[in-house]
Amino acid sequence: MIRPQALGFSPARLARIDRFLEEKYLASGRLPFVHLQVTRGGERVHETVQGLADRERGRAATREDVHRIYSMTKPITSLAFMMLVEEGKVALDDPVSRFIPEWKDLAVFSAGTGPYLTTPPARPMQMVDLLRHTSGLTYGFQTRTNVDAAYRKLKIADAHGPLDMPGFVDTLARLPLEFSPGEAWNYSVSTDVLGVLVERISGQRFQDFLAERILAPLGMTETGFSVRADQAKRFSACYAPTPEGGLTLQDDPVTSAYHQTPRFHSGGGGLVSTADDYMKFCRMLVNQGELNGHRLIAPATLRLMASNHLPGGQDLTMLSRSLFSEATNAGVGFGLGFAVTFDPVRAMLTSSPGEYYWGGAASTAFWIDPVKDIAVVFLTQLMGSSTYPIRRELRTLVYAALMEP
Repeated sequence: MIRPQALGFSPARLARIDRFLEEKYLASGRLPFVHLQVTRGGERVHETVQGLADRERGRAATREDVHRIYSMTKPITSLAFMMLVEEGKVALDDPVSRFIPEWKDLAVFSAGTGPYLTTPPARPMQMVDLLRHTSGLTYGFQTRTNVDAAYRKLKIADAHGPLDMPGFVDTLARLPLEFSPGEAWNYSVSTDVLGVLVERISGQRFQDFLAERILAPLGMTETGFSVRADQAKRFSACYAPTPEGGLTLQDDPVTSAYHQTPRFHSGGGGLVSTADDYMKFCRMLVNQGELNGHRLIAPATLRLMASNHLPGGQDLTMLSRSLFSEATNAGVGFGLGFAVTFDPVRAMLTSSPGEYYWGGAASTAFWIDPVKDIAVVFLTQLMGSSTYPIRRELRTLVYAALMEP
């Protein structure tokens, strides 16, 4: 039973969230559907499911639907790596080449017309660089450099592309970094590399490690790298925005590649999940690493993960080379797997210092407020996560419903 008043929330103000989502995003056709869950102290404060999970077939969204969570995979992969750190099998300042010797001689892209004009890095890439995206790696969807273009051409980290895990590592060994590790922040395939490292360090296949060490203990039975046959009818469609502000089908849930086992198990963006499943992961984080008697990580390790690790205590606006350099990210740093708001005033966000969060390419999002004991999961399926400012709007609406001083 949902008891918002007992948990410090105004029912009337929570109802405003549903009206806002309906009026601004659903009635206008900007989003196909929305699924929002808000919990406090492990108890559900509010939930709303509205819209169509499959517009082409007229199927209404339900709370059991399975969705592509893309980069919301990253915190799960980062947690898996930190579990190995806790076991003493790897350290944050270890060079990546300790476990990926193929990368011992990585070079840095130098200005010029070709992607292979290079110089040596100022220092080797360390494990912490992968966790906080200061590795010098990039993503193909960025269009700033020739290195980005090479990633696109070679389909780097494409779960349904031609490369498997060994091929991913070998291909990156032949490409230069965009900058020396630690020099800047650049959103990248770094977390996919963490997946490779989890596999090499643990001796288990990456997907098996996640299933046995994280998903099973948390009861995340709907989460995986492909859509099972019993989930097929609950798999949502994914859309892209049109110039007119409408929607066009981007990935049909019936013919989607997600029904097949991927060649590359992407630690950076390969999982599908449900709101209930991902909220279990969030509740574990709120509860300092434990859920229902299963401890995945120590509170001290989680506090380390949720601290700003950007060099010099800088924020994303100061250190980012491309994405997330916008003014809205002032006062926002990056920890070991997710963004961290260390100055809500500079970020112009109604939130708490120490809130940590991330989202996915299909406009999905989650955030954890360890001060207020709040976890929020928001799911939809619209490619282009910066198309609308819905993540910031939801923060404003959720905290506006919290009546405690």
